[in-house]
Amino acid sequence: MAARILEGKVYAQKLKEDAGKKAAELREKYGMAPGLAVIIVGENPASQVYVRNKHKSCEELGISSEVISMPEESTKEELLARIDDLNGDTKIHGILVQLPLPKQIAAYEAEILNRIAPEKDVDGFHPVNVGRLVTGEAGLVPCTPAGCIRMLDMAGIPLDGKRAVVIGRSNIVGKPMFHLLLARHATVTVCHSHTANLAEITREADILVAAIGKPNFVTADMVKPGAAVIDVGINRIAPKKLMGDVDFEQVKEVAGAITPVPGGVGLLTVAMLMQNVVKAMEMQMQA
Repeated sequence: MAARILEGKVYAQKLKEDAGKKAAELREKYGMAPGLAVIIVGENPASQVYVRNKHKSCEELGISSEVISMPEESTKEELLARIDDLNGDTKIHGILVQLPLPKQIAAYEAEILNRIAPEKDVDGFHPVNVGRLVTGEAGLVPCTPAGCIRMLDMAGIPLDGKRAVVIGRSNIVGKPMFHLLLARHATVTVCHSHTANLAEITREADILVAAIGKPNFVTADMVKPGAAVIDVGINRIAPKKLMGDVDFEQVKEVAGAITPVPGGVGLLTVAMLMQNVVKAMEMQMQA
C-alpha cells in the first residue's frame, strides 16, 4: 500500500492562517502590526525570489514587511550598521539577512547573523536562541525543523516514545531537528557522512528525516515499512527541476507517510517564519 502523501500546502496554509489571526490580535492590542525586515545584499536571482515570497506572505497575513536592498559591493561594516539600526527600531520585531552573502563578506556570515538581537532573530540562528533550544527554554526556533514538527503533529503522527533518525547534522536543520524531537520524547539518532552501517540504523526509524543534500540518497531498502519519511532536501538538478534527498517513487511504496519535493517541507519554512515574526512581537511586548 502506497504511503500517505504529506502535501506541504495544506499544513502551510493552516500555519499561515494561525499567524494571521494572531497578527490581527496583536494589532488590536498594541496598535501596530508585527514587523519583519529582510536585508538582501546584491542581486542573487534565487534570493530575490525567496525575498519576494516572504514579502508576499507578510502582506497576505497583515504583517508589516520591509525589504532593504543593499548594493553587491556593500562592506561588512555597512551591513552591521544597518542591522544595528533595525535592532533599535521598535516597529521591527523580526530581522533576517538573506543568504548567501556576496563573496567579499561571506566569510563574516556568523558575525553578521550574530549581530541580530536574539529577540528579533526570526531565523533562530543566534547562539542565544540555539542555547534556549538545547536547554528547553522558550525562544525562536529555526523555521524548517520547526515546520517539520508542526506538520507531523497536524498529520497525527505520534512522536512520544518513537525511534527517530535524522540524516544530516547542519546547524540549520539536523541539529535543531534532533533537539526538537528529543523534547517531544522521541529517541533520536543523528547520522552523517561518517556514519557506519547507515541503512541498518535508518531501518529502525519510525520517523526518518533526510537533510543531507544528496539527490535520491535515501532508497527503499533504507526505510522501515510504515515509517514517516520527511524529506528536507531541495536539490536543483536542472534549471526547472528539483529533487529531494529521498527516492520518492521507490520509498512511497514502503513508507507509511512521505513528503514530496517540491511541494513538501519547503512550503512550511515560510509559514513558520510568519509564525516566528508574530511570536517575536509577542515576546518583545511582554518583556
